[in-house]
Amino acid sequence: MTQPPTSAATRDKTNASEKTLLVLEAALRHPRFTDVVEATGLAKATTHRIIATLVEHGFVVVTADGLYQPGPQILSLAGQALQRLDISAIAEPFVNELVDRVHCTSHVGVANGDEIVYLVRIDSDKPYQMPSRVGHSIPMHSSGIGKVVLAARSDDEIERFAARTGLPRRTEHTLTQVSDLRAELRRVRERGYAFDLEENVPGIVCVAAPVRDHTGAAKYGVSISTLSVECSPEQLEAFAPAVVETAGQISAALGHKP
Repeated sequence: MTQPPTSAATRDKTNASEKTLLVLEAALRHPRFTDVVEATGLAKATTHRIIATLVEHGFVVVTADGLYQPGPQILSLAGQALQRLDISAIAEPFVNELVDRVHCTSHVGVANGDEIVYLVRIDSDKPYQMPSRVGHSIPMHSSGIGKVVLAARSDDEIERFAARTGLPRRTEHTLTQVSDLRAELRRVRERGYAFDLEENVPGIVCVAAPVRDHTGAAKYGVSISTLSVECSPEQLEAFAPAVVETAGQISAALGHKP
């Protein structure tokens, strides 16, 4: 069926909407008018007119120094959006794709105090299941997701974490010395993902990557888990790019921009 031609008025309205969104995003990212103009590529007069409208409606405010800041309207909308944010629903489609690719159980977890709580678990087509469940808590220092969360913290924070928890031993492979944990977290930062090599549950290995929210904070992580007898260290590492890619997709869906 032939589509009706787009009228000039409709095109102008679409263009105006796109320009408004461009200016709003630029004004929220850049405090100075000249930077907003450069970021949008629009004429100064057009940019000034749109910003004046955004200020009038409370999406942007201008400080006494002439700098732009988020206005009460945008802050209110952002707060409402964050309250409705469901990380499980956002992550699940990406996790399903990951499981289909690697045929391993996948988890998404969130930091809760000094532990990781599982928010999502998607099982693979293997004839066995991992001994985990949604809502289950695991220690940070002995888990892949916990390590990628800890790796985003400062050395002082890691020292305080170790002092609070005592780094309890879960298996013979658990890192129980803070010096060993610090060295492991340095490796996690360098490569961008973490391993759990039978450190939390005997016979189970995993690789995890950090999931970042709109602020850039790594409060979440995604991992894949499998049996150590089925997966050599080389095979486990070969899964890492897929896990990192999935973590990036979830982060982007949460509003993170690298």
